[in-house]
Amino acid sequence: MKNIIESKDLSKTYKDFKVLDKVSINIEEGKVYGLLGPNGAGKSTLLKLITQIIKPSSGEIFYKEHPINQKDLFEIGAIIENPAIYPNLTAYENLQVLTTLLNIDENKINEVLKTVGLTNTGNKLAREFSLGMKQRLGIAMALINNPKLLILDEPTNGLDPVGIAELRELIKSFTNDGITVLISSHILSEIDQVADKVGILVNGKLAYEGENNKGSDHLENLFMDIIKKEGF
Repeated sequence: MKNIIESKDLSKTYKDFKVLDKVSINIEEGKVYGLLGPNGAGKSTLLKLITQIIKPSSGEIFYKEHPINQKDLFEIGAIIENPAIYPNLTAYENLQVLTTLLNIDENKINEVLKTVGLTNTGNKLAREFSLGMKQRLGIAMALINNPKLLILDEPTNGLDPVGIAELRELIKSFTNDGITVLISSHILSEIDQVADKVGILVNGKLAYEGENNKGSDHLENLFMDIIKKEGF
């Protein structure tokens, strides 16, 4: 299986503080890659580098085996931190803004609303949505351009158990449509239940990368050993 994303010795420094230190990850096409690490480990910074929101201090990022460029970003959908939702618009209208900006067929809107389970929201404004509904709308916005890679930064934050379970099943379904998913979280159980492959990021360094044996104790034991070694 080919890699859709590779980073090589990726580093990011702000003044004298090194947020990421020579991180090299390999994300295979058609899989769910879980980026696990405590808060402040550098997960969001890594995702911002992949999506070109910020530039690396050193190192390289490759998309489908070539250096990533602006054109490649049209094949990437992402929610990093909070989704940019217009609170006074409906779900449909929020997506309509994107289809206009990106010159996408408006018929795509109903398709992605169905995918994320928001077809029955009608004239309800986004400000009236639950947190789980807002997360699903954010995912719909990230799906509107038919991405090959979907990046989700801490998508279960603040959700209740029902919302977490629904989002988990939604994430699992994307690979059936040929979408690669990169998901970050500080919650071990959430990564363990959805990820085919895991990268553990601690103190800006990739402490581990490997296949995930879902439902076993392997990831938990490994993560705890790494955390103890790093002095958390």
